[in-house]
Amino acid sequence: MAAVAPGASVEIRIPPFAAVQCIEGPRHTRGTPPNVVETDPRTWLLLVTGMVSLAEAKGTGALTLSGSRAGEIDHWLPLFDVG
Repeated sequence: MAAVAPGASVEIRIPPFAAVQCIEGPRHTRGTPPNVVETDPRTWLLLVTGMVSLAEAKGTGALTLSGSRAGEIDHWLPLFDVG
């Protein structure tokens, strides 16, 4: 995600495997960032392959968005076409 949406205004967390900052805008340097997306590894793989939408994942509780810009990751999803 950081390669296609460089920046540091949104942090994507996929515990325990990754935390990536992406999307241009105000940079966060200390503490908890203001814009966070957090999900489990399986849901992240479903999102990046287009097998589930951001709205679906959020609706089922498999993904949490906090901050006014966290939902902007939807613009770059899916990352891969597996069709």
